[in-house]
Amino acid sequence: MAINKDKNGQTNSINQVRYGCALGALHSVTAIPGAMPIAHCGPGCVDKQYTSLAFYNGFQGGGYAGGSVTPSDNLGENEVIFGGEKKLSELISATLKIMEADLFVVLNGCIGEIVGDDVSSVVSKFQEKNVPIVYAETGGFKGNNFIGHEIITEAIIEQYVDKYAVDKDKKIKGLINVWSELPFQNTFWRGDLLELKRVIEGAGFQVNILFGNGSKGIEEWKTIPNAQFNLVVSPWMGLSTAKYLEKKYNQPYLHIPVLPIGAGQTAEFLHQIVAFAGLDITHVDEFIKQEEKEYYYYLEHFTDFYAEYWWGLPATYAVVGDSIYNLAINKFLVNQLGLIPGKQIITDKAPEKYREAIAKEYAHLAEDVATTVEFVEDGYIVGEILRKTDFGHKPPIIFGTTWERDTAKALNGNIVEIGFPASYEVVLNKTYIGYRGALTLLENIFTAAISKSA
Repeated sequence: MAINKDKNGQTNSINQVRYGCALGALHSVTAIPGAMPIAHCGPGCVDKQYTSLAFYNGFQGGGYAGGSVTPSDNLGENEVIFGGEKKLSELISATLKIMEADLFVVLNGCIGEIVGDDVSSVVSKFQEKNVPIVYAETGGFKGNNFIGHEIITEAIIEQYVDKYAVDKDKKIKGLINVWSELPFQNTFWRGDLLELKRVIEGAGFQVNILFGNGSKGIEEWKTIPNAQFNLVVSPWMGLSTAKYLEKKYNQPYLHIPVLPIGAGQTAEFLHQIVAFAGLDITHVDEFIKQEEKEYYYYLEHFTDFYAEYWWGLPATYAVVGDSIYNLAINKFLVNQLGLIPGKQIITDKAPEKYREAIAKEYAHLAEDVATTVEFVEDGYIVGEILRKTDFGHKPPIIFGTTWERDTAKALNGNIVEIGFPASYEVVLNKTYIGYRGALTLLENIFTAAISKSA
């Protein structure tokens, strides 16, 4: 099959896609305890997003509101011609009778947006009856699920939080809103957000983690305006929300682009937060001391293995995945393990305006270690880049996805799946960040290396 290319050699299609469409961010709704998405879209849209993002990606499952549970009106030819507002109204009414939720979020898909359905008008009639419901315009052509996530987040804040929050002008010192990983897209988001909350609370803060089992659900969202500041832990996703909240509620924000993995990165991460908040460092230093005591206990015993097998372990690596995990894994591998960066490829279609700043982070992974990063979405091109990379005389270790398994075999290397799709991982609450997650990551890296897992 011929593939058309533009003057820069870029194709007009994507092979081995690595994210969902904007509607796929319905999983951001299901990640909020007590929230229920309602999809205004064509037949199969919800199922396709679930199968890719929540099933063949760590087999995370749909839970109370995801998967086959999510209400959808499955728009057809009749709605394309005559509009689907009536059908949406009927679906919302039926959902309110059958499903229990603290908040309902209507997501408008491609068909509804293209034919011009006035979803706002339909939803407003229910809002006038004090039904806890909001809407978000998440047509697939708006972008991927990273963009959809921010659309949904701001819709909930604008239409629900702003209406029901108590004493919005009151600020609670030490309360932080955290904006970080994309639920379900980031395979290990559940465990990661729990560990992120644990270490920040250990440093003496209150945390609105907002998504996942560690969140108090909608009641927690209502306190978003009361936070002392917003914390963005990501190279780019969440920045739009933080800037929006800065204008809306006069909340400052702290942007830390690197998700912390391991003792050094986590200690630096916590010190940055404490300094920004203007708190005394005594408490955080005591917490860090206790965490590092446990962390290095395990590393001390790990060194017996490392000293014995170092000659057979990989020395170079490549990371292929979302920008948040790509950068975090790189920092850890260089600073904690002393591995040599080979090729780094970011696949999440990071907006152009953020790419220069992201690339600069790779220019100083450590004091004397730098590398470059490429932004590539097409899986075929990713494979070609990896095959042409000189990894030295030892087989490399590839941190990537299921799509990279064949490439790793061709390079006689090892693979650790760290992102979507991860269909050789069953994930419950595994984490790769912080103190505890770094230990798990070490286990997986070197188990893959000595077993030559395929």
